[in-house]
Amino acid sequence: MAAIESQERLVNLARTRTPADRDRLLLALADLCRVGGDGGGAAANPAVQDLLSTIFLNLVVEAERDMRRRLAEKLADAEWAPSALINVLALDEIDVARPIIAASPVLKDEDLMRLLLEATIEHQIEVARRPRLGRPVVAAILRQGEPAVLTALAGNTTADLTDADMRELVAEARRVAALRVPLAGHPRLTSELALQLYVWLGQAMRQALVERFRLDQDALDEALAETVREAHGGVRPSDDGLVVVAREGERQEMERRLVEKLHVAGQLRAGYLVRALREGRLSLFAAALAKLGELVPEHVSEALDAATPEPLQLACAGVGIDRSAFPSILLMVRGLNAGRPGAATEGPPPNPNGITFVMRPAKRR
Repeated sequence: MAAIESQERLVNLARTRTPADRDRLLLALADLCRVGGDGGGAAANPAVQDLLSTIFLNLVVEAERDMRRRLAEKLADAEWAPSALINVLALDEIDVARPIIAASPVLKDEDLMRLLLEATIEHQIEVARRPRLGRPVVAAILRQGEPAVLTALAGNTTADLTDADMRELVAEARRVAALRVPLAGHPRLTSELALQLYVWLGQAMRQALVERFRLDQDALDEALAETVREAHGGVRPSDDGLVVVAREGERQEMERRLVEKLHVAGQLRAGYLVRALREGRLSLFAAALAKLGELVPEHVSEALDAATPEPLQLACAGVGIDRSAFPSILLMVRGLNAGRPGAATEGPPPNPNGITFVMRPAKRR
């Protein structure tokens, strides 16, 4: 009797054209197919699959978002669900697509890889979070290198990651800070990779790695020292042990981050400018001077290359460098900058009223 009543209800719903009744028909058909599809049966028959796909797709086109979301939740773990319907739902708005991407057994690796190419970042993140993610999909995520998607992959402890994949993720953690915490807790992290990751983590996570892997303190100290040398010296070791000078853009970015960290920590002072020059780091001197004096970096560069030293002297005075120290600074700057700025002025500072070069402060964001 219940089956007869259910069939009669479906027939009545199919005869109406109101959106509410069509939505109810959509969900009722899903429930009916679920009962018939569990453990095989007619719903798995190819001919029935084609018919179901046509019916569902026609109904889904007119369904409201909330109804599509409820349908996606019902079909998320259904093995009988038509592939075309599942792929349509997987490309729907993220609230609709999420349960399908996360759990549908109908989605194959090629379907997931298509989502990585065609769908939004939110969809791609859900793909990276999918349990037991296969090797082809993992490889596609690594090739794309999207930081948010990589971070989701790093947090997916069931994904099929090889040792090479883990090395690539740890290497990416250098530029993508969000990767560091999930990688630190990943079950496939090795002691070798933990040593690399250690230098980029906060104190609490460092301690967790030390306890988990029983890391050698001397090795940790050397890794930290190497990172500091790289930040200050712009060099890094290559794979074969040779020292490779960092590219200009990389070195400037390292210096900018270093100056920013010192500034945030309250450790960026006028004395650091002298230290940078003594180490032969003219660009680091310029970056620190601009940050300390809240100056436009381009104006500092102009002062370093100016025809006279007055602009540079003005900038140094603005960050608290005593005028008696300026001749030494000027000498070091010229030694690193092919004799610029020119027209030596070793005596007392010029009359401020005679200075025509104006160092403008950087715009606050």
